[in-house]
Amino acid sequence: QEGMPQTLSSTSMFTPCGFSPHLHTSKEGEQGGLIFQDGNLTSASLDALIQHLIPTTDYYPEKAYIFTFLLSSRLFIEPHELLSRVCHKCIEQQRLDDPVLDKARIRKFGPKILQLLTEWTETFPYDFQEERMIGHLKDMIHRIAPCDEAYWKKMNQLLQALNQKLATLSHGQEGIVKISTAVSDKLVAFKTKPPSIQREILSVCSDPYTLAQQLTHVELERLSHIGPEEFVQAFVHKDPLDGTKVWF
Repeated sequence: QEGMPQTLSSTSMFTPCGFSPHLHTSKEGEQGGLIFQDGNLTSASLDALIQHLIPTTDYYPEKAYIFTFLLSSRLFIEPHELLSRVCHKCIEQQRLDDPVLDKARIRKFGPKILQLLTEWTETFPYDFQEERMIGHLKDMIHRIAPCDEAYWKKMNQLLQALNQKLATLSHGQEGIVKISTAVSDKLVAFKTKPPSIQREILSVCSDPYTLAQQLTHVELERLSHIGPEEFVQAFVHKDPLDGTKVWF
Protein backbone atom coordinates (compact mmCIF):
# COMPACT_ATOMS: atom_id res chain seq x y z
CA GLN A 1 0.00 0.00 0.00
CA GLU A 2 1.23 3.44 -0.86
CA GLY A 3 2.20 5.50 2.13
CA MET A 4 2.26 2.51 4.48
CA PRO A 5 5.05 2.63 7.05
CA GLN A 6 7.72 -0.06 6.75
CA THR A 7 8.19 -0.30 10.50
CA LEU A 8 5.62 0.53 13.16
CA SER A 9 6.84 1.70 16.54
CA SER A 10 5.14 0.52 19.70
CA THR A 11 5.50 3.97 21.25
CA SER A 12 2.65 5.20 19.06
CA MET A 13 0.85 1.92 18.54
CA PHE A 14 1.11 -0.38 21.53
CA THR A 15 1.00 -0.50 25.27
CA PRO A 16 3.21 -3.09 27.04
CA CYS A 17 1.54 -6.47 27.33
CA GLY A 18 2.49 -10.13 27.54
CA PHE A 19 3.45 -12.24 24.56
CA SER A 20 3.95 -15.89 23.87
CA PRO A 21 6.94 -17.20 25.93
CA HIS A 22 8.76 -18.54 22.87
CA LEU A 23 9.04 -14.96 21.54
CA HIS A 24 10.33 -13.37 24.74
CA THR A 25 13.83 -12.00 24.95
CA SER A 26 15.32 -10.63 28.14
CA LYS A 27 17.40 -8.02 26.32
CA GLU A 28 17.02 -6.09 23.11
CA GLY A 29 16.76 -8.45 20.16
CA GLU A 30 14.89 -9.41 17.03
CA GLN A 31 12.91 -12.53 16.28
CA GLY A 32 10.78 -13.16 13.24
CA GLY A 33 10.82 -9.48 12.29
CA LEU A 34 9.64 -8.45 15.77
CA ILE A 35 11.96 -6.27 17.82
CA PHE A 36 11.82 -6.78 21.59
CA GLN A 37 13.33 -4.89 24.49
CA ASP A 38 13.09 -6.25 28.04
CA GLY A 39 10.47 -8.76 26.88
CA ASN A 40 8.21 -6.10 25.35
CA LEU A 41 7.48 -5.74 21.65
CA THR A 42 8.80 -2.32 20.64
CA SER A 43 8.54 -2.27 16.84
CA ALA A 44 8.06 -4.46 13.79
CA SER A 45 7.11 -4.45 10.14
CA LEU A 46 3.41 -4.65 9.35
CA ASP A 47 3.89 -8.13 7.86
CA ALA A 48 5.57 -9.34 11.06
CA LEU A 49 2.77 -7.91 13.20
CA ILE A 50 0.15 -9.63 11.04
CA GLN A 51 2.06 -12.91 11.30
CA HIS A 52 2.16 -12.49 15.09
CA LEU A 53 -1.64 -12.24 15.05
CA ILE A 54 -2.12 -15.52 13.18
CA PRO A 55 -2.56 -18.69 15.27
CA THR A 56 -0.92 -21.98 14.38
CA THR A 57 -1.37 -25.53 15.62
CA ASP A 58 0.69 -24.75 18.74
CA TYR A 59 0.47 -20.94 19.08
CA TYR A 60 -2.24 -18.43 19.89
CA PRO A 61 -1.62 -14.67 20.34
CA GLU A 62 -2.16 -12.98 23.69
CA LYS A 63 -5.62 -11.45 24.11
CA ALA A 64 -4.10 -8.03 24.84
CA TYR A 65 -2.14 -8.17 21.57
CA ILE A 66 -5.21 -9.16 19.56
CA PHE A 67 -7.22 -6.23 20.87
CA THR A 68 -4.40 -3.70 20.56
CA PHE A 69 -3.39 -4.73 17.05
CA LEU A 70 -6.92 -5.00 15.64
CA LEU A 71 -7.69 -1.57 17.11
CA SER A 72 -4.58 0.31 16.01
CA SER A 73 -3.82 -1.46 12.73
CA ARG A 74 -6.80 0.25 11.07
CA LEU A 75 -4.67 3.40 11.00
CA PHE A 76 -2.40 1.67 8.47
CA ILE A 77 -4.53 -0.99 6.78
CA GLU A 78 -8.29 -1.33 6.35
CA PRO A 79 -9.97 -4.19 8.27
CA HIS A 80 -11.12 -5.99 5.11
CA GLU A 81 -7.58 -6.03 3.73
CA LEU A 82 -6.17 -7.17 7.08
CA LEU A 83 -8.63 -10.07 7.27
CA SER A 84 -7.87 -10.95 3.64
CA ARG A 85 -4.15 -11.13 4.42
CA VAL A 86 -4.76 -13.14 7.59
CA CYS A 87 -6.88 -15.66 5.69
CA HIS A 88 -4.37 -15.86 2.82
CA LYS A 89 -1.50 -16.57 5.23
CA CYS A 90 -3.58 -19.21 7.05
CA ILE A 91 -4.44 -20.93 3.76
CA GLU A 92 -0.79 -20.91 2.74
CA GLN A 93 0.68 -22.00 6.09
CA GLN A 94 -1.90 -24.67 6.86
CA ARG A 95 -2.06 -25.88 3.22
CA LEU A 96 -5.81 -25.41 3.05
CA ASP A 97 -5.64 -25.45 -0.77
CA ASP A 98 -4.34 -29.02 -0.86
CA PRO A 99 -6.73 -31.53 -2.49
CA VAL A 100 -6.37 -33.76 0.58
CA LEU A 101 -6.27 -31.90 3.90
CA ASP A 102 -4.21 -33.02 6.86
CA LYS A 103 -7.21 -33.51 9.17
CA ALA A 104 -5.18 -34.07 12.32
CA ARG A 105 -3.32 -30.81 11.71
CA ILE A 106 -6.48 -28.84 10.87
CA ARG A 107 -8.24 -30.09 14.02
CA LYS A 108 -5.46 -28.47 16.06
CA PHE A 109 -5.55 -25.26 14.01
CA GLY A 110 -9.33 -24.97 13.52
CA PRO A 111 -10.37 -24.08 17.09
CA LYS A 112 -7.67 -21.40 17.24
CA ILE A 113 -8.61 -19.58 14.03
CA LEU A 114 -12.28 -19.82 15.04
CA GLN A 115 -11.43 -18.26 18.40
CA LEU A 116 -9.56 -15.41 16.70
CA LEU A 117 -12.47 -14.72 14.34
CA THR A 118 -14.90 -14.88 17.25
CA GLU A 119 -12.88 -12.36 19.26
CA TRP A 120 -12.70 -10.07 16.24
CA THR A 121 -16.46 -10.18 15.62
CA GLU A 122 -17.28 -9.67 19.30
CA THR A 123 -14.87 -6.78 19.88
CA PHE A 124 -15.16 -4.94 16.55
CA PRO A 125 -18.53 -5.97 15.08
CA TYR A 126 -18.75 -2.79 12.97
CA ASP A 127 -15.90 -4.18 10.83
CA PHE A 128 -18.27 -6.92 9.65
CA GLN A 129 -20.91 -4.61 8.23
CA GLU A 130 -19.05 -5.04 4.94
CA GLU A 131 -20.12 -8.05 2.88
CA ARG A 132 -16.53 -8.84 1.91
CA MET A 133 -15.62 -9.27 5.58
CA ILE A 134 -18.36 -11.88 5.95
CA GLY A 135 -17.12 -13.45 2.70
CA HIS A 136 -13.59 -13.92 4.07
CA LEU A 137 -14.99 -15.32 7.31
CA LYS A 138 -17.22 -17.86 5.53
CA ASP A 139 -14.46 -18.87 3.13
CA MET A 140 -12.14 -19.72 6.02
CA ILE A 141 -14.81 -21.82 7.77
CA HIS A 142 -15.67 -23.66 4.54
CA ARG A 143 -12.04 -24.64 4.11
CA ILE A 144 -11.65 -26.19 7.58
CA ALA A 145 -15.21 -27.52 8.04
CA PRO A 146 -14.61 -30.79 6.07
CA CYS A 147 -12.23 -31.82 8.86
CA ASP A 148 -14.82 -31.43 11.62
CA GLU A 149 -18.60 -31.02 11.33
CA ALA A 150 -18.62 -29.03 14.58
CA TYR A 151 -17.05 -26.10 12.71
CA TRP A 152 -20.32 -25.55 10.79
CA LYS A 153 -22.21 -25.20 14.05
CA LYS A 154 -19.56 -22.83 15.39
CA MET A 155 -19.84 -20.68 12.25
CA ASN A 156 -23.62 -20.45 12.59
CA GLN A 157 -23.30 -19.45 16.24
CA LEU A 158 -20.69 -16.85 15.34
CA LEU A 159 -22.85 -15.34 12.58
CA GLN A 160 -25.98 -15.32 14.74
CA ALA A 161 -24.16 -13.57 17.57
CA LEU A 162 -22.68 -11.07 15.09
CA ASN A 163 -26.07 -10.30 13.53
CA GLN A 164 -27.60 -9.81 16.95
CA LYS A 165 -24.77 -7.50 17.99
CA LEU A 166 -25.06 -5.43 14.81
CA ALA A 167 -28.84 -5.22 15.22
CA THR A 168 -28.44 -4.01 18.80
CA LEU A 169 -25.89 -1.39 17.74
CA SER A 170 -28.09 -0.27 14.87
CA HIS A 171 -31.08 0.02 17.19
CA GLY A 172 -28.95 2.03 19.60
CA GLN A 173 -27.87 4.39 16.84
CA GLU A 174 -31.48 4.91 15.77
CA GLY A 175 -32.42 5.58 19.39
CA ILE A 176 -29.71 8.21 19.68
CA VAL A 177 -31.02 9.98 16.57
CA LYS A 178 -34.58 9.95 17.92
CA ILE A 179 -33.47 11.18 21.33
CA SER A 180 -31.37 13.94 19.76
CA THR A 181 -34.43 15.14 17.87
CA ALA A 182 -36.60 14.95 20.98
CA VAL A 183 -33.98 16.84 23.02
CA SER A 184 -33.84 19.59 20.41
CA ASP A 185 -37.63 19.93 20.57
CA LYS A 186 -37.52 20.01 24.38
CA LEU A 187 -34.87 22.73 24.35
CA VAL A 188 -37.06 24.88 22.15
CA ALA A 189 -40.00 24.26 24.48
CA PHE A 190 -37.84 24.95 27.51
CA LYS A 191 -36.81 28.33 26.13
CA THR A 192 -40.36 29.31 25.30
CA LYS A 193 -42.08 27.84 28.36
CA PRO A 194 -39.52 27.34 31.13
CA PRO A 195 -41.89 27.24 34.17
CA SER A 196 -44.04 24.36 32.85
CA ILE A 197 -41.01 22.28 31.82
CA GLN A 198 -39.34 22.80 35.19
CA ARG A 199 -42.50 21.64 36.98
CA GLU A 200 -42.61 18.58 34.70
CA ILE A 201 -39.06 17.56 35.66
CA LEU A 202 -39.75 18.02 39.36
CA SER A 203 -42.89 15.91 39.07
CA VAL A 204 -40.87 13.05 37.55
CA CYS A 205 -38.13 13.14 40.19
CA SER A 206 -37.91 15.60 43.05
CA ASP A 207 -34.64 14.20 44.47
CA PRO A 208 -31.54 15.70 42.77
CA TYR A 209 -29.33 12.72 43.70
CA THR A 210 -31.70 10.18 42.17
CA LEU A 211 -32.16 12.34 39.07
CA ALA A 212 -28.38 12.60 38.59
CA GLN A 213 -28.06 8.85 39.05
CA GLN A 214 -30.68 8.12 36.41
CA LEU A 215 -29.13 10.57 33.96
CA THR A 216 -25.80 8.77 34.44
CA HIS A 217 -27.46 5.44 33.59
CA VAL A 218 -28.87 6.97 30.40
CA GLU A 219 -25.47 8.43 29.46
CA LEU A 220 -23.66 5.12 29.99
CA GLU A 221 -26.26 3.21 27.98
CA ARG A 222 -25.73 5.58 25.07
CA LEU A 223 -21.94 5.40 25.41
CA SER A 224 -22.04 1.60 25.33
CA HIS A 225 -22.93 1.77 21.63
CA ILE A 226 -19.65 3.54 20.79
CA GLY A 227 -16.97 1.09 19.68
CA PRO A 228 -13.29 1.60 20.58
CA GLU A 229 -12.43 1.93 16.89
CA GLU A 230 -14.64 5.04 16.69
CA PHE A 231 -12.46 6.79 19.26
CA VAL A 232 -9.35 5.96 17.22
CA GLN A 233 -10.90 7.19 13.97
CA ALA A 234 -12.00 10.40 15.68
CA PHE A 235 -8.35 11.42 16.06
CA VAL A 236 -7.32 10.61 12.50
CA HIS A 237 -7.39 13.25 9.78
CA LYS A 238 -6.17 13.24 6.21
CA ASP A 239 -3.25 15.50 5.46
CA PRO A 240 -4.78 18.23 3.26
CA LEU A 241 -1.57 18.34 1.20
CA ASP A 242 -1.34 14.59 0.77
CA GLY A 243 -4.56 12.57 0.48
CA THR A 244 -2.80 9.27 1.24
CA LYS A 245 -1.15 10.40 4.46
CA VAL A 246 -2.81 10.45 7.88
CA TRP A 247 -1.90 12.71 10.75
CA PHE A 248 -3.02 12.93 14.38
